[in-house]
Amino acid sequence: MPVRRLLADTDLAVFPLAIGGSVFGWTASADDTDAILDRYAAAGGNFIDTADSYASGLSEVQIGRWIRHRGNRDEMVVATKIGRHADYRGLSRSTVIAAVDASLERLGTEWIDLLYLHEDDPNTPLEETLGAVRDLVDAGKVRAVGASALPVDRLIEARILAAAGYPRIVAFETEYSLANRTDFEGDRALVAGGQGLAVMPYFALASGFLTGKYRSRADFAGTTRAARASAHFTRRGVRILRALDSVAAAHGVGPATIALAWLLTRKAVCAPVVSASQPDQVDALVAAPRIALSRSQLLELDRASRG
Repeated sequence: MPVRRLLADTDLAVFPLAIGGSVFGWTASADDTDAILDRYAAAGGNFIDTADSYASGLSEVQIGRWIRHRGNRDEMVVATKIGRHADYRGLSRSTVIAAVDASLERLGTEWIDLLYLHEDDPNTPLEETLGAVRDLVDAGKVRAVGASALPVDRLIEARILAAAGYPRIVAFETEYSLANRTDFEGDRALVAGGQGLAVMPYFALASGFLTGKYRSRADFAGTTRAARASAHFTRRGVRILRALDSVAAAHGVGPATIALAWLLTRKAVCAPVVSASQPDQVDALVAAPRIALSRSQLLELDRASRG
């Protein structure tokens, strides 16, 4: 049985690497999606992360089709996010309920295992949003709730509301990687640790930079993803790649596997969210939970990524 990590206050046990659905319906066709998810599930993966806004909902459609054809709904933990879809923008009560119903229809399922609030909605009181989510939980449409990129003050407010009977936020998506430590380490880490949140880092491979595929300026030409990755091509970024290469060579794996293995050693991190555009990329991702980094290797990676 593959290793699983349990989300606090839930019975959701997840593989410590979530397969991201941001490319499904966009750069990954329906056949690609099937092959990627098949490869992930064959390795013991059970945690799929998507959003109603990914490919305008087509990501959810392709994931739902795969689950239906494989007949494995009870085996998979499906997380989706609401708040950014063009037809369901924001987190008002009516929007939350309509957005969840639309996601359920696209996914072809009766429940969402983990529902994320995709971003803050400063125009809607958090009580209204979480009140709607509570009704969805009571109706059996949602099992647990998370937050994506929610400000620290809203996380604190949400915990206060949980004491008053509103659903507790149990998971937190945030940008975090060897290439970007500052966004999380600090106030977000303190709050996440204090509240016992399961942290799910996104951009865990820094838009592909930590895979090692970008080694010169010429490698960044051509795509939006490459343009984002180019922001990390600095002296520090090169230093991180060298450290990853060194540790990866010792384990006989690629840099991406080590970058994810490092994240899995960080306090509060439960499951990095990583996308694959081709099925053969999945193997390097799912190998990360099996890597045991030594103290000296952790120190090497820490020194390279500081500052």
